[in-house]
Amino acid sequence: MKQLQKKRFAALPAAVGAAALLLTMTGSADAAAGRGDNHRPSVAGMKILLSNDDSMQNAKPDGADGRGIYEVRRALCAAGADVVVMAPWQYMSGFGTAATGSGSLTVSQRTALPAGFEGDCATAPSKGVVYGVCKGDAPCGATTPSATPVDTVRLALRGGLAAKVGWKSGPDLVLTGINSGPNVASVSNDSGTLGAAIAAIDNGKPALALSGGFDPATFSVTPQTYRDFADFLPGFVAQLKDRRVLTDEYVVSVNYPNAVAGRKPGRPVWTEIGTETVVAITYAPKGDTFSIGQGDCKAPGTFCRPETKHNADWTLLNKGDITVTAATGDRTYKGSADNRLELFVRTGF
Repeated sequence: MKQLQKKRFAALPAAVGAAALLLTMTGSADAAAGRGDNHRPSVAGMKILLSNDDSMQNAKPDGADGRGIYEVRRALCAAGADVVVMAPWQYMSGFGTAATGSGSLTVSQRTALPAGFEGDCATAPSKGVVYGVCKGDAPCGATTPSATPVDTVRLALRGGLAAKVGWKSGPDLVLTGINSGPNVASVSNDSGTLGAAIAAIDNGKPALALSGGFDPATFSVTPQTYRDFADFLPGFVAQLKDRRVLTDEYVVSVNYPNAVAGRKPGRPVWTEIGTETVVAITYAPKGDTFSIGQGDCKAPGTFCRPETKHNADWTLLNKGDITVTAATGDRTYKGSADNRLELFVRTGF
């Protein structure tokens, strides 16, 4: 779901860095400075699979069809990770956990990469290879139906990476996104970004789902938001790895606020997936046909739910914070395994 109601976007306040040990938005990995040693977490040498639900095309001017994945690829390769992209061939937003259970899938390598991203992974072992996945047994073409986000991750982990790049034991980590819009509250159940990450943990691999906040003036994720979020990630991932909170028991869902010139985002905050209806989907009948649209939650018949949680992701993202949530297929994770992740986000340790 990419379009959110304009009335729900509050002006982002100036960020307040309340805890010095929390991650800064420069991408610094040195939150361990208070430990009195020279230890510096790193993603160097990690094998990372990237996917999304926006496709690997990045052909639209606003980058809504995959720019985020190339920004993440750039930043991780620069930090020493070995990155492979295996993403939907076409734009597949809103497909959630949908998967293809029969027929064939074809993997097509992209040789001409988007301008500005061509040489980002030239020294990485896998060269930052980019694959698009489509349905059928013929080469992917302009109108070929796409694999779903879940398809791409399942295929990659169940033989695709071994066949294409020789990763016999698979990746160390799966990242999905950066999505072209936030995945919070009611939108989470529809999100292909989260769906693909859930497919990763279902197959025994830790995963992060990454989503960017909208510019309220344009209802799109700005190039600066993609860039800032991507630059933040290597340090953040390195610290999650260092503190042993990367696990296949939950997805780490991260939403990054819209970048505003001269204003820093808030610190990472621990949140839950909210209950609020972010997008009111309507169905207008005309005979046997129903037109799908977006309605106002104040109108009757829109089935909107209020927010019931004090630390809801959508609420805090709108305040300008980076929201961090442990999520599974049954929404917010409620077991004990996420205690260390929560402690790290709250305290920096």
